[in-house]
Amino acid sequence: MIGDIRKKGYVLPLGMNSMQKFVDTGFKFKEIVIKEQHNCRSTDYWEGKERKFLMLAHEYIFILEKADDHNPI
Repeated sequence: MIGDIRKKGYVLPLGMNSMQKFVDTGFKFKEIVIKEQHNCRSTDYWEGKERKFLMLAHEYIFILEKADDHNPI
C-alpha cells in the first residue's frame, strides 16, 4: 500500500508517481485498488481544527504484472 502526502501545503502524489515508475520499467497494471485510509496518526491532531485543506483519506494497492518480452504492452 502506498498513500499520498502533503508537503508545504501541497499534495505530493506518491501513489501516482510510483505507478508511473512501474509503467516506465515495463510493468502492466492488472488492477488499481483505492482503499480508505484508517488509523492515520495525524487524524486525531487535525480533527475539529480549522484547516484550509482536505484530509488525505486514501491509499493505493497496485496489482502488477511484469510485461512479457514476447508480448509487450
